Amino acid sequence: MTLLDDLSALPSAFHLRRSTDELRRLKDEVSRGPDPAATRRQHEKNKLTAHERLELLFDPGTFTEIEPLRRHRATGFGLEDKKPHGDGVVIGWGLVHGRTVFAYAHDFRVFAGALGEAHAAKVHKVMDLAESAGAPLVSLNDGAGARIQEGVTALAGYGGIFRRNVAASGVIPQISVMLGPCAGGAAYSPALTDFVFMVRESAQMFITGPDVVQAVTGEKITHNGLGGADVHATTSGVCHFAYDDEAECLTDVRFLLSLLPSNNRETAPAESCSDPADRRTDALIDLVPAEPGQSYDIRSVIEEIADDGDYFEVHEAWARNVVCALTRLDGHPVGIVANQPAALAGVLDIHASEKAARFVSTCDSFNIPLVTLVDVPGFLPGVDQEHSGIIRHGAKLLYAYCNATVPRISLVLRKAYGGAYIVMDSRSIGADLSFAWPTNEIAVMGAEGAAGVIFRREIAAADDPEAVRAQRIKEYKSELMHPYYAAERGLVDDVIDPGETRSVLIRSLAMLRAKQAEIPARKHGNIPT
Repeated sequence: MTLLDDLSALPSAFHLRRSTDELRRLKDEVSRGPDPAATRRQHEKNKLTAHERLELLFDPGTFTEIEPLRRHRATGFGLEDKKPHGDGVVIGWGLVHGRTVFAYAHDFRVFAGALGEAHAAKVHKVMDLAESAGAPLVSLNDGAGARIQEGVTALAGYGGIFRRNVAASGVIPQISVMLGPCAGGAAYSPALTDFVFMVRESAQMFITGPDVVQAVTGEKITHNGLGGADVHATTSGVCHFAYDDEAECLTDVRFLLSLLPSNNRETAPAESCSDPADRRTDALIDLVPAEPGQSYDIRSVIEEIADDGDYFEVHEAWARNVVCALTRLDGHPVGIVANQPAALAGVLDIHASEKAARFVSTCDSFNIPLVTLVDVPGFLPGVDQEHSGIIRHGAKLLYAYCNATVPRISLVLRKAYGGAYIVMDSRSIGADLSFAWPTNEIAVMGAEGAAGVIFRREIAAADDPEAVRAQRIKEYKSELMHPYYAAERGLVDDVIDPGETRSVLIRSLAMLRAKQAEIPARKHGNIPT
C-alpha cells in the first residue's frame, strides 16, 4: 500500500489538516532559508535576511508574499540537483503608513541572490502588479548579478526588468535600496529608478569590478573605493542617500514614501499640521546677509520656512552648490530647489544643473509643487566646464522647469544674475508666481562687471579710473539693480517682507492646488543629454 492509499483511507478533514501542517512547515523552511549557516554568515556581515528587511520596511504584519514556492527549471552545472524554493528572491506587497507598496528582496543566502529565469519571472510579476495597482515599488538589492550557469537566459531576465523600469517611470515611484553587491548590468535597474539608497560597507555598485579594472587599466582599488556608498553619494551622484546601517536606511525609505503619492494620478498625502500657516519667519532677516557676496547656509532658510523645521534633503553630499529637498508646507508635500551660497557661492555648474533637473522632473512626475529659492551669481566659468558641456547640461535644468506643469513658485532672496536667473524658474520660463525680498538684485550681471563692460573706455581714459569706476557702479545699481526694478516691469509679482515668506508661500500654493495645465500633443520631448 502506498502513502497515497494511506491518505485516501483517512477522513478528509484529517487529510486536509495534515496537508495544511505540511504546508506551514514548508513555508517556514522557505522563510528561514536553506541553511542556518548561510543566515549566520549574513548576520556576521551586519546584513539582514530578505524577510527581516521586509519586516522593517512594511507596517507590522501586513506583508503578503507571493510565489514563495517557485523553483528554477534549469539543468547543467549542478543546477538540477539544487532547486531551493523561492529561487533567491522574495516578492509581495504590504502597507507602509497604511498605503499599499510592492517590493522584491534578493535573498543572498540562495545562489548569492543571483538572477536566473525563475528569479527574473518573479521580479517581472511584482513589477507588473505594482504598475497595474498604481502603487510604489521598492527593490531591496543584495545579489551577485546574473546567474552564470543559466547563460543568456539570465541576461534576458535583466532586459525584462529594465523594460519595466522604463515603462513605470513617472507612473509609480520606484525606489532602489542597495544592501549588498550590485555589479554589471544589474546596476542599470537602480539607475533607472527614482531614488537610490545605499548602506555603507555592505553595498557596492559598479559595471566592472576591481579585478577587471586592474587587469585592463592597471589601477588597483577596493570594492568600496570603486563603487561604495560614499563614492556614489559624493562623486558619481548615483546614490541619493547613504546610511551606516540597514535599519536607519529602511526607516528613511518609509519616510520618503510618506512624501510621495502612490502614482502619477494622485497627489501626495497631506498631513495635519500644528505649525501655524501664518507663522512669521522674522528670523530670516538675520539669517540671510544683505551683502550679496557674503556666505550663508540656505538650509537654515528652508528649516525656517518648513513645517516644524523638517525637510528631507536629496543628494545631500553631491553637487552641494544646489540644495534639493522634500518638505511640507501646511501639511502638503513640496519640493524645494535652492542655490547654496555656502558651496561655490551657489553658482550653477554641470553637476548642480543635473541634480536640480532630475529633482524638478521627479517632482513634476508625481504632482509635487515646486518652490525655488534663488540666490545665484551665474554659471560657473572655466575651460573645463565649457569643454565638458555646461551648455547642454545647463539646458537640462531649463528643459525640466519649462516642461513642468505642477504649481511653481520662485523667490529671489538676494542676487539673480544672467542666464542662471532665467534657468532658476523665472517668470519668463513659466513660474506661476515670482516673489522677491527687498534685498534682491536681478540683472544681467553684477554691477561691478556691468560697469566694467559698459564704461570700459571711459574708465581707462580717466585721470582717476577707480573713482570713475565706483561712480559708474553706483549709477548702474541705482538705475537697473534696485530692489523694485523687476517688480515695476512685472517680472516679479511682489516684493515681500521676509517675515511673511512662509505665509505667502502657503497661500500661493493653496491657490495653485487646483492648477490645470494642458500638455502639447507629442510623443515625447527630446531632452538635452
